[in-house]
Amino acid sequence: MSTRPFRVGLTGGIASGKSTAAKFFGALGVPILDSDQIARDVVEPGQPPLDRLVERFGPSILTPDGHLDRPALRNIVFSDPKARADLEALTHPAIGAAMEARSAEAGGPYQILVIPLLVEKNLSAHVDRVLVVDCDEELQLRRLRTRDGSTAEQAQAILAAQAPRTARLKAADDVITNDADMSAVQSQVAALHARYLELAAQPRT
Repeated sequence: MSTRPFRVGLTGGIASGKSTAAKFFGALGVPILDSDQIARDVVEPGQPPLDRLVERFGPSILTPDGHLDRPALRNIVFSDPKARADLEALTHPAIGAAMEARSAEAGGPYQILVIPLLVEKNLSAHVDRVLVVDCDEELQLRRLRTRDGSTAEQAQAILAAQAPRTARLKAADDVITNDADMSAVQSQVAALHARYLELAAQPRT
């Protein structure tokens, strides 16, 4: 029997409303583990992954006070697939290990693991359910432009770099539709919360 907590992988396209859904689960007392936050934590000064990144990409990826200069690193890897693969190879094992350690400490009736690239990186084996926050792509583009001040072309390029909506929906066990107001998301979260409590209480092999 599995002794680790029941885990739900929360994913969705950019600007689909993942953070909003996670916040509602958190308000119900569910531990939220955010892979983006963990990815930032593992490259803090003094952490081995940051030293390895400097070895690979050079000191230009550091700010004057020794932190990772994310825009500088993004510029290097964005148009260079080999550089991006190296970046992932240097950071993903540390992110995965930190996620497992925090999951073991966090407890809770079940856990929400926020993993934006869950589908792209084929990580569904690490969770018990895949929950996709979904909305119409036109709405996604509008939200993205409002949030980040992107041009229509930039927003379209960001969307094109992610897994297609159809692929995410195909991978989903559960879907939250986020095309109305926040209360609609909150009521869907409440229904899923009851379902996940039931599933988490069942013995797993």
